[in-house]
Amino acid sequence: MSGITVAVVGTHGVASQLGKKSTQSDLTLFDANHDDHHTTLVEPTQFPEKFAPLLSALAMADRCLLIVEELTRSVAETMATVELFDLPTTIVTGAAVGTDELGRALRGSRLESAPRVPLDVPQLRETVESWRAPADSGPVAVPLDHVFPVKGVGTVALGVVRRGTLRAHEQLRLWPTDKVVEIRSIQVHDVDVKEAEAGERVGVALKGVEVDQVERGQILAPAGSLNAGADLVGERLLPCRYYKGDWGVGSRMSVAVGMQIVPMVVEEHSGPHARIKTDRPVVYAAGQPAYLFDLNVGSGPRIVARTELTSAR
Repeated sequence: MSGITVAVVGTHGVASQLGKKSTQSDLTLFDANHDDHHTTLVEPTQFPEKFAPLLSALAMADRCLLIVEELTRSVAETMATVELFDLPTTIVTGAAVGTDELGRALRGSRLESAPRVPLDVPQLRETVESWRAPADSGPVAVPLDHVFPVKGVGTVALGVVRRGTLRAHEQLRLWPTDKVVEIRSIQVHDVDVKEAEAGERVGVALKGVEVDQVERGQILAPAGSLNAGADLVGERLLPCRYYKGDWGVGSRMSVAVGMQIVPMVVEEHSGPHARIKTDRPVVYAAGQPAYLFDLNVGSGPRIVARTELTSAR
């Protein structure tokens, strides 16, 4: 079975019309099956009250549906954030949004040329069913987004295989910690399987770790295949055009690396180059984007900038 994860952002309620509700927290996940293909739709339920769910939903996704029913402040913040992500994005327009009005809002951004479709649920369902996750070869990597205890089983974590093939009974590092855990069993859509491929959403029973030792954003991957640390170097810094705050050396903000949300301080900021120090170690791959954001900005979007992490300090 193939799979894809789609972030549905901009408004609440559309994802529930495209799939059946499954996991719910600050994010709500909806499942849709079509023949041998599975789609997971992720809605940042607690956004805009909280900013982290929007970042987490986008980090989980292979593609993005940006729903624009009206041009509100929260939609403007969503568009400013999605603009900095590389996700293929389709803009879904409601009847109340004029073409010229939307064009002005998107002018000069990467979303200006994004495909636009009307908010027609049956047609949208067909479009989403046609999407597939991009293939990514290499050592297996499974970012985890939820964890819970199961009586008689122990620690069970949920995530999507982002790279490679996950196999039952193999031992993997729980990055960024030093713990090595065993994959006791794997389920795909509540069916036990021996292995799972990139794009598939899995539930994994883990041996060697307790529930309270597993956090969103941690990654199951072989030792030596990723980087971990609190001293990060970023290149090709791309600022948000609409951020209204001031930041520089010494500024305390937060950073999103994958689904990891961590407080940080800016140690250096010079043109496209930045050095930041996080309050605790994070896991990352060389070249992976990280997103700086400011929860204390008085007005405008909370997203500050995007940078690409290097593996050397």
